[in-house]
Amino acid sequence: MELRHLRYFCVVAEELNFTSAAERLHMSQPPLSRQIKQLEQEVGAELFERGPRGLRLTATGKFFQQHALQILEKVDATLESTRRMARSKRVMFGIGFVASVFYGQLPLLVRDLRQKDNVELGLAELTTVQQIQALKAGRIDMGFGRLRIDDPEVEQEVLFDEPIMAAVPCGHPLEGTTPTLAELARYPLILFPAKPRPSMADIMLGMFRRQGLKVEVVQEANELQTALSLVASEIGITLVPEQVRRLRRDGISYIYLADRSLTSPVICSRRRGEKPSPIMQEANAILEVLVENRRSGRYP
Repeated sequence: MELRHLRYFCVVAEELNFTSAAERLHMSQPPLSRQIKQLEQEVGAELFERGPRGLRLTATGKFFQQHALQILEKVDATLESTRRMARSKRVMFGIGFVASVFYGQLPLLVRDLRQKDNVELGLAELTTVQQIQALKAGRIDMGFGRLRIDDPEVEQEVLFDEPIMAAVPCGHPLEGTTPTLAELARYPLILFPAKPRPSMADIMLGMFRRQGLKVEVVQEANELQTALSLVASEIGITLVPEQVRRLRRDGISYIYLADRSLTSPVICSRRRGEKPSPIMQEANAILEVLVENRRSGRYP
């Protein structure tokens, strides 16, 4: 299946007439009919009902039309963005990140890079595992996550370790305390992300497991925001890195743990052995200042 097949189909679906559609596409009617028939054979279903009163979309055809339009819109937007970038001679720089690192220094890195006239910045929320894949495929240039992953094509730098905190509902018995893990283990735990794994969820479970503690996972969520909403709904508690406390949510209280050695790293991943581009050098310089501010307690 080629993009032209989708374009042909969408025009026919709008016109519901092969002759009118062929005129719009500047082609003759018989080849267009053959293309649509071939498309139906590839899909494995009839997309149009052909009757004496003309064409009608089948239920399958309506479903296919909805998604075909989305694909074509995405392709057209990508082409336009690419042309715009080529005209402006801007360099694409992609950053991948996990949600829990976006409440501290990272937004300042993004802000500073966006102010560069020669940079077209692309952001993608990805797990650390997905970031490694995206780096190797060239879809991003720098990733920020929390898992150490051994891959010969990727180098990882631990920027700093930050304390783990508990997010509990307001009015919870632990609110205002500094609980131990054993005390936390008495309450239902909300785990995130549910998938893909490994992820922050495994960091949380590993903390309890190393102390021989069993926890009741009452709910899993794929997104940090969802996990916090579940906490606010008093479904359970969850563990988050310290910088997430900057995310103010009604109904949630953030508390430090008794054991301050329980931390989560913030890790920057880059392609190994690649000579830094001028944009990468600028990003590294900005990042160095931001990390030093974080380590020395000079928050933005």
